[in-house]
Amino acid sequence: MTHKRSAGLLLFRRTGTEPGSGVEVLLGHMGGPLWAGRLTGDWAIPKGEYGPEETPRDAARREFTEEIGLPPPEGAYLPLGDVRLTSGKLVTIWAVEADLDPALMVPGTFSMEWPPHSGNVQEFPELDRVAWFAPPLAQNALMPSQLPFLERLLELLKA
Repeated sequence: MTHKRSAGLLLFRRTGTEPGSGVEVLLGHMGGPLWAGRLTGDWAIPKGEYGPEETPRDAARREFTEEIGLPPPEGAYLPLGDVRLTSGKLVTIWAVEADLDPALMVPGTFSMEWPPHSGNVQEFPELDRVAWFAPPLAQNALMPSQLPFLERLLELLKA
């Protein structure tokens, strides 16, 4: 059985110029009616699935553009490794230091039948908004399966 694979970019920015100053991460709120009104555990690292014809890093860059509507940032891509989800999907994430104005986001969309069994197909944003989070807030907002990536980034930045 072949499992799906997904790759993405976790942007981070430093919030001060002094050593040990803070950091923030950019997360996206899941779009569509299933996530509307929820605020805890439904923010995610911009990412998406890819096939065998694409490298994980190329997929991460492509998915960033598709979900955020902006080109992926340049700079050092810091590997945060993989996490295997309970579904079997393998998620690979890189961290990139960059600043991005959330107001510039132009989200990609997806189609789904809504309401269910209505025959009515509607378009929804993949991410309905993005925002910067300090780590304690990110830990509450982020999907639990993606928390290891945040933890790995924080450890990497301590070193």
